[in-house]
Order: sequence, then structure tokens, then C-alpha cells
Amino acid sequence: MLVSASATSQAAEWSNTYIGYRYGTEFAEPFLGNDIAKHIVNLGHVSGYKYGTNFFNVDILLSDSNDPSHANSTEGAREVYVVYRHTLDLGKVTGKDLGFGIVRGVGLTAGFDYNNKNDAGYNSKKQMLVAGPTVMFDVPGFLNASLLALWESNAPCNTFTNTCVSRYSYDTQPMLTLAWGIPIGSSPLSFEGFANFIASKGTDEFGAKTKAETNIDMQLMLDVGRVTGGPKNTFKVGLQYQYWKNKFGTDSKGPAGSGAFARTPMIRAEYHF
Repeated sequence: MLVSASATSQAAEWSNTYIGYRYGTEFAEPFLGNDIAKHIVNLGHVSGYKYGTNFFNVDILLSDSNDPSHANSTEGAREVYVVYRHTLDLGKVTGKDLGFGIVRGVGLTAGFDYNNKNDAGYNSKKQMLVAGPTVMFDVPGFLNASLLALWESNAPCNTFTNTCVSRYSYDTQPMLTLAWGIPIGSSPLSFEGFANFIASKGTDEFGAKTKAETNIDMQLMLDVGRVTGGPKNTFKVGLQYQYWKNKFGTDSKGPAGSGAFARTPMIRAEYHF
């Protein structure tokens, strides 16, 4: 588990670690279309300590040959995507109740994204830092909203055209992000996911103007143990759907085509320990 400097000396008060798997056949990539199949395996961890929470996730994404690993290859691309977020609860830090109305508390969130992909068309090497305020709503489960500044850079290399770019920094842009995990009444079902609304990041490394993007990833999950009489909150299965318009800031109405607009149903399973 990764933790921020402010949390390294604090013991976790609660934690949840899980391994997940999801699969879909309608993933999309700019310039490649929307008929890509992917197997995705992930390791996730979330924990709370005296002054806040930590979240860490790593996805390993395995594409089929419609997203090739290099020019003229029949082997699919491989990608690793890492996300880390730390939220400092200002009410816990100050010892004051900062809740009001439907708001349970407020905090500050910081973290990073990192990816590495070996696809033929782009070979992404994304690095991104994020920071900004967070509002935590008073709901069953959790619902957090953050307004984050993004400092993103990349160093892609296109093997179709043999065009490689040294590390390029985009304009700093804001992102409104929601994250939630809400039980559905007393049933064994829960509604989980995130939504990112990201402003344009200026021009890309090739001089094209980027677009604002919307990325909504949500799932309906069933706690199998509650249905079968087994251990609760251990094995979950469900259906997931991703809506991602102007993926990576590319224009879905421009040369990137339908691949810049993902609408992807998936199956999902998780084992928590």
C-alpha cells in the first residue's frame, strides 16, 4: 500500500483490499474504433486512519488484436494504470464538526495517476498529479465530490508513423470528480463508481486542440455471501458500464472517430480480503 507522508506514522483504523476482474468486448480507443475486447485485472486498496483515507488501485489491461501492440502485429496491447488518492479530513484534523446540511465533512485530496501502454498508435506514458478540495456527503456508504487541479504530461511514441515526442506538459486543467459506493436499501446490492468531468487541457503534443471529456464508470454489484449464506463483503459480482466521451481529450467528432467515444458494458467480479 502507498500512503502519503502525512499518514505514514498513522495506523489504519479500517482497510479493504481486493482483487478484481472485468471483461468487455466494446472498448474504444481513439483512431482504432470501438470493437476492442479487453480483460482487466486489478488490485485495489482503501483504508482509513485518524485523519483521513487512502485509496490505491492498479489495473492491468490486456487488449485483443484490434488494439495491436505494434504496427502490423496480431498481439494485443498491454497497459498498466495506477491511481493513488489521499484525502485529509479537515474536521478530524481540527477536531471540529465541519458538516452542514447534507454535507458530512470537507477535506483536501491529493494524489497521482501513472500509466504505461505498449500499443502501436500512441504508447502512452502518462504522469499526472492532482490536488484540490473535497466535500463528503452524508449518505449511506459514501459519496464524495472533489474539484481537482490536474498537472498532466505524456511522452508518446507512434510506431505506425515512427513519431516519438519527448515529455510534453499540457495546460493545467480542472476536473470535477465524484466517487460513490451506496448500498441499495437492505438488499445485497450496491451502486458504485466514479464520474470525471475534465476541462480541455489546451493543445496536445502534436498541436491539436483538446476537448473537454466526460468519463463515467459505474457498476451494480451483488454481495454473493449475503445471498448464499457465505461470508459477507467478500465475493461480489456485477455489471459495469463505462461512458467516456472525448477520450483522453481527443475530439469524438474529429479524426479520432468513434474510438474517442467509449460506451462499454462489462461483467465484473471482486474478491475482498
